[in-house]
Amino acid sequence: MARTRNLTPTYFKHKQSGRGRLAWTDGNGNRHEQLLPGKYGSAESLRAKARLELELTVSLKRTLDSPDPLTVAELLGVYLDYAEQHYRHPDGTPTSQITVVKLTIKTFRELYADKPVSDFGPLCVKIARQKWIQEGRSRAECNRQVAILKRIFKWGLSEELVPAEIYQGVAAIAGLQRGRTKARETEPIKPVDDDVVDATLPNLGRHVRGLVELQRLCGCRPGEACSIRRCDIETGGTIWFYKPPKHKNSYRGKPRTIALGPKSQVLLGEFFTPNLDDYLFSPRRAVEELIAERSQKRKTPRWPSHLKRNADKRKNNRKLKERYTKGSYELAIDRACDRAFAAPEPLAQRQGETATAWQARLTDDQKAKLKEWKKAHRWSPNQLRHTHGTKVRKAFGLEAAGAALGHSKMSATEIYAERDAQLAATVALTLG
Repeated sequence: MARTRNLTPTYFKHKQSGRGRLAWTDGNGNRHEQLLPGKYGSAESLRAKARLELELTVSLKRTLDSPDPLTVAELLGVYLDYAEQHYRHPDGTPTSQITVVKLTIKTFRELYADKPVSDFGPLCVKIARQKWIQEGRSRAECNRQVAILKRIFKWGLSEELVPAEIYQGVAAIAGLQRGRTKARETEPIKPVDDDVVDATLPNLGRHVRGLVELQRLCGCRPGEACSIRRCDIETGGTIWFYKPPKHKNSYRGKPRTIALGPKSQVLLGEFFTPNLDDYLFSPRRAVEELIAERSQKRKTPRWPSHLKRNADKRKNNRKLKERYTKGSYELAIDRACDRAFAAPEPLAQRQGETATAWQARLTDDQKAKLKEWKKAHRWSPNQLRHTHGTKVRKAFGLEAAGAALGHSKMSATEIYAERDAQLAATVALTLG
């Protein structure tokens, strides 16, 4: 059996000189030794030992010490190790940012894995950006990916892994401008009409319908609505206050308080359970309620063979989650929109037709038309937040909209709260 590598620095005596010596193994398995000043065990030697151990703790330059030049793949690898520890919520779960970082790293690993960092330049970034454009990524996404790469090289500069001139070259790349590039443009997120939401609600289960109604009433983020628990709500006064323990800006130390009025209180009260730590909107409880409802409506008797078969099915089924995620919440809305706004013939799935047969029947042109139909007749949970912000701004002004949405800057509120066109029309009628 191979001997386990000792990754902890070892302090021992150099017999020939009597001085102290420190030995360690880096992340690549390479062994290093350094002779320290002063005699072994002396105050001078111990101070040098402590200083070198600190350098090994905070500096990747020593752990990556190698006669060969640092490659782009090695830089991306050590940054990913750092990012997986950095982009975490207070409870230790990874944030969504780590997924975007991995997508950026994947592209540059495919293109420049063996390229030395010292030979990397702005042209390499532009080549990768052109690849993204050809893949159909939007202009905003391309700019976001380039910004992440700049952050990687800036971090590498701080760790003395990237030369300053290399980082300056990467940082000099300007973002793509609207109307001056071939990259795909995306439409800004708009509020969703109440009539559209009302038409979708009958096709949603009770728990997802509760999520939608909560967002309409208080304008919280989808993730904040999915994470709400009774223990996180202050129910002492006339107005309740929901303080999510984890939110978008929690890593910045900014508090988040969501005011819940009488309508929100009545809505949430319908989902309260004896356990204060339960998530109010739960996929597991939603399925249990659906099974119980079906059991009550059952007309045929339950035979022992049926009970045994159902018990075996429940054992083999995947375990349901205790809370919705932003992805599962949005998926439920997409499916409800497809039922509420069914595509016309011949694009729609026919009665009794399986999904496989449906897809086999459609031509490539019909599949493209069906995709466009779904895109035009779907809405996302984030649009509810925009709708709420627009209503608050119209009724109470921009500052009130910013307070309701939890923004610290009015520029952010401008994005979420659409301007009132009727107010502009009134001004034009009076002064124009």
